[in-house]
Amino acid sequence: MFQRILVPTDFSEQSKRALDIALAISELDKGCITLLHVIEIIADSTFAEFESFYSRLEDRARKNMDDWTDTMTGGGVKIEKKIIYGNRTGEIIRFAEENRMDLIVLNSHKIDVNDTSRGWGTISYKVSILSSCPVMLVK
Repeated sequence: MFQRILVPTDFSEQSKRALDIALAISELDKGCITLLHVIEIIADSTFAEFESFYSRLEDRARKNMDDWTDTMTGGGVKIEKKIIYGNRTGEIIRFAEENRMDLIVLNSHKIDVNDTSRGWGTISYKVSILSSCPVMLVK
C-alpha cells in the first residue's frame, strides 16, 4: 500500500522514532524510504554569502543520516538519503509531490489545547494540511 515513504528529519530522537515506524510500515510491502533533511536558507541572503556554513551543515547532516541508516537492518527496505535547501515546509511538500510519495511520516509535538495561540504553526501541522498524500504524525 505504501511503497514510497518520505521521512523528513531534524535528527531529533522524535524524528528517529518516525523513521523506525516508517521502517516497520515499509517492511510489510518491501517499500522504499526516503530520509529527507532540509537545510533552511537564511532569509534575505544568497547561498554564496554563507556557502561554507551551509557546507558544514550538509556534512553534519550526511554524517547523521549515515549513522542512523548504518545501524538499521531493514528486511529488504531500501533507504535513500536526500539533503536539500530551502523552506522546510515548502520543500517537504514539493519533494513529496515531485517524487510521488505514498506517505509522509514525521514527528510532531503535543499542542497545548488550553493555549490555542501557540503551536499551530509547526512544520508538521503545515505539512499535514498542505500535503496531497497521507501524513502520519508521530508523537
